[in-house]
Amino acid sequence: MSGFDVLTRGDVLDSALQARDYLVSCGVPGALAAKDPRLWGRRAVDHSRLGWLDLPFASRGLLGQVNGLVSEARYSGLDHIVLIGVGAESLAAQAVMEANTPALAGAGGAPERPSGELTVLDGGDTAALAFAMERLDRTLVVLASKAGVSLEGDAYRRIFAAAFRERGLSEREIASRFLVITDHGSPLHDFARQCGYRIGLTDPYLPGHYGALSAYGLVPAVLAGADADRLLEEAASLVPSLSKDEDNPGLLLGAVLGGCAQQGPGGLARDKVLLREPGGPGALSAWITQLLAVGTGKRGRGVLAFEPPGGRGDFPDVHGVSINPRSAAQDESDTSVWAPLGAQFLLWEYATAVAGWLLGVNPFEAGSTVVQEAEDDAATLLRTAGGGPLTAERPVYVEDDIEVHADFPWPPGAELQTVLGGLVASVPSEGYLTVLTYLSGDFSGRYLAPSLARASGRPVAYGPGPGYPHATGPLHKDGPGNGAFLIITGDPAPGDALAAHPVPGRPYSLAQLQIARALGELRALRERRLPVIRLHLRNPVEGAGRLTEAVRAVAGARRP
Repeated sequence: MSGFDVLTRGDVLDSALQARDYLVSCGVPGALAAKDPRLWGRRAVDHSRLGWLDLPFASRGLLGQVNGLVSEARYSGLDHIVLIGVGAESLAAQAVMEANTPALAGAGGAPERPSGELTVLDGGDTAALAFAMERLDRTLVVLASKAGVSLEGDAYRRIFAAAFRERGLSEREIASRFLVITDHGSPLHDFARQCGYRIGLTDPYLPGHYGALSAYGLVPAVLAGADADRLLEEAASLVPSLSKDEDNPGLLLGAVLGGCAQQGPGGLARDKVLLREPGGPGALSAWITQLLAVGTGKRGRGVLAFEPPGGRGDFPDVHGVSINPRSAAQDESDTSVWAPLGAQFLLWEYATAVAGWLLGVNPFEAGSTVVQEAEDDAATLLRTAGGGPLTAERPVYVEDDIEVHADFPWPPGAELQTVLGGLVASVPSEGYLTVLTYLSGDFSGRYLAPSLARASGRPVAYGPGPGYPHATGPLHKDGPGNGAFLIITGDPAPGDALAAHPVPGRPYSLAQLQIARALGELRALRERRLPVIRLHLRNPVEGAGRLTEAVRAVAGARRP
């Protein structure tokens, strides 16, 4: 696919056209193309924070440097790339790899894998870590972060360094197996220098959620064999359209997002987006979700994106957006967006900037501290526990090895179905429910989302922790404040030695780190007086099945 287009219809079209006309009358397309920071106030945005508009061209020089590193890595037999990053840093690279893998073909036309392989570790599933540990002899570790080393980054770095050491590598050889991508002058920059790691520096003024076409999104994918030249060409082909008043797909998409998110004549804001991809939810949808959450989730406003399993139902405040649908005639969404991946990145970044302008929020301002607060709280819990229990909080109720942790009195005779029914009943009429899973294994909030949507009559977002709350935290905590939350934790599955094994040089295991992260998120939500309960599965395999049955029972009981 080389072209790009945005098509919208129905009620959304009316809102979008009104918003687009207003944007044009205010001179937004020209000012944004000129990178005029005064769009968001005289001193609100530094000119350099709009540098993402230049990345389709500026990143070409980066590829020349990376190609040399790729050749060196392949010569050393390193073709398995482990990317350690939480949130935007990993989602863009994953999307690039997903787009590249099916597109490559051998001489006979049969699909062929890229010349490398990418494994992402974001602090969630130990299965991905186990997969990577089986490929240590051909592994290069990429640690990506705009700030310092996260709790997960520190743990994984220590685990890999110890594993390389056990294989007989010298300290110098171990250092050569690490590449750090970070901002110039960041705490991680200083740390990497002290360790002797390879370092790739980026622009400290570039907003992290706008870095898909920077080193954060490109370098790990290129090392794993992706075609970044084509990606940048796709993005560059969109640039001339972004300065136009007419035939500007970024402007129209931004008008759709921002126009719908404003209150309509009936007082209802359509500030929720249901994202559809032909092959099902992928990394691109996850990347768009974090971009919208971080870019617009401020000052009690924001646009929250969902995936189809959590959007079962007719919700008046939700509008659908299909990404590269196979047929416009058969597309059920209000809006369809066609573009190759490079153009999709730039298109959504531009649209988020436009939507933010319409909503009266600055999409480029320094990120909220809500995400860091939860991580700092988790670090404090781990440090205080010193290897012992992380919390003295006792469950208010236990049913079939499922602990219920809630901060309200437990009524006599209640059961698990009761607390789940109470949670779905607490979702505001214009709100949503979010399922956060801090578990290893295949169980996901995706299995609960359809039943919870039916039970609550509201859309359901879901994702694994800490990656999902890291990517969308600003929207949940600084946005409209109309979410309810179900946090699911669990003991390590039987035989999961990696989860139970202590992190080298730390008094805790990956399983304890995961629980600490969940508790930090729980406390942050409680501080904002948002409805939240935590369910802990003492037996994660059997508990997941029982929980699924209980959620279905709640949906059946509440179905009209």
